[in-house]
Amino acid sequence: RGPDTNAAAMGDEHQNDQEESQHHLTVTDSRTGKSIKIPVHNNGFIHAPDLRQIGITSFDPGFMNTAAGRSRICHIDGEKGKLLYRGYAIEELAEKSSFLEVAYLLIYGALPVKAELENWQKRIMTHTYLHENLVQLMKSFRYDSHPMGMLISTIAAMSTFHPEGNPSLRGTQIYENFEVQNKQIFRLIGKLPTIAACAYRHRIGRPYNNPVNYLNYTENFLYMLDRLSEHDYRPNPALARALDVLFIIHAEHEFNCSTAAMRHLSSSGVDPYTAVAGAAAALYGPSHGGASEAVVRMLEDIGTVEKIDEFLADVKAKRKRLMGFGHRVYKNYDPRAKILKAHADRVFSILGTDELMKVAVELETRALSDEYFISRRLYPNVDFYSGLIYRTMGFPVDMFPVLFTIPRTVGWLAHWREMLQNGDTRIWRPRQMYEGETERAYSSIYDRQSSEDISLKAYESKTSRRRMAAHS
Repeated sequence: RGPDTNAAAMGDEHQNDQEESQHHLTVTDSRTGKSIKIPVHNNGFIHAPDLRQIGITSFDPGFMNTAAGRSRICHIDGEKGKLLYRGYAIEELAEKSSFLEVAYLLIYGALPVKAELENWQKRIMTHTYLHENLVQLMKSFRYDSHPMGMLISTIAAMSTFHPEGNPSLRGTQIYENFEVQNKQIFRLIGKLPTIAACAYRHRIGRPYNNPVNYLNYTENFLYMLDRLSEHDYRPNPALARALDVLFIIHAEHEFNCSTAAMRHLSSSGVDPYTAVAGAAAALYGPSHGGASEAVVRMLEDIGTVEKIDEFLADVKAKRKRLMGFGHRVYKNYDPRAKILKAHADRVFSILGTDELMKVAVELETRALSDEYFISRRLYPNVDFYSGLIYRTMGFPVDMFPVLFTIPRTVGWLAHWREMLQNGDTRIWRPRQMYEGETERAYSSIYDRQSSEDISLKAYESKTSRRRMAAHS
């Protein structure tokens, strides 16, 4: 237990590779007739550099079948629909643990004992305040700024407030010190809800609330979102618990887009604030953190149960997309979606049933009984119900990716720490398949031919057209 546990367990990165593999692939290059034997490691992995022996480079855009690193943090069995955090089933953690307890597990590799959990919670909750200059930075954003843009910018700005945590300023060796690692972890996990709450309050035109240390992590977040002038405001505990569960199931999910971005950026040695900001930017994309918003938009477009059959017909005809179904990894029901479906009922019992829930349940029922979707193994994923819960809790859709970022920061930091612990600090530098021109002779500007494929057109506002009319 403790910071040295994972390092000792992982050992040298290439320990397994140094042992003689019992299995191999025989690869024959039909161009030359040369054959090579490539060792197969860990029941199914080969080292892509082994292909260099016959002058081959693997090509895998989107990382469809490429493992970019080793990890002990999270495991997904897509065929069986299982998700494990450090070996613990997500269902059991969602039922029995708190978010901060799961955060400790993900980052440090073991469930904490009572004293460890209390110390961890204290460490996090005493790092929730923002520097006043950072608050003023957030207040300088436009009144209608997207909260995710505010969040990303503010996280990146945090690096300027903590130069002692920046390897570019203090040297690449600073994170050999576990205490320096831990300090940045406390700061990022502690301050993310405060930044998110400030972005929310900014958007609705209300003054920011300071955090308090007598509430738990999610209660404090809801307090900063909702407190008006009350001196004794305390969020509904059942809603705080529902949000806690949402945070647990969103905390980690292997090498997804944003986690891969975190690892990629961290491989350069950049500080964790900049790396987390970059990972959050990746999550901001509509194909990643914006997926739950797309589900809500789809359900709003369907509108009523009576229109479901028409919608599904449009999906089969490829005129519309079925959002919230299917996953690149899961080929079975996403276990996180099952958890959310149960918690949705608890939220609805307090806040009332969302009118779109009937549409969602019936859409799921009909899709899972339709051979078209069954044969394609399209099952509801985590985004299908999370958006409905957030919507019922009163969050605008532009807050959905922010609510995703808060817990996923834990997963990003777990991977950051694991990279440091493993000594896996080689900079990521993928190869490319070059398809451009071969070497060309430079020609004078007077001898060149205009290219019809290049256009510099861009949209213009009516104001710009009026101004430019003066020069016509």
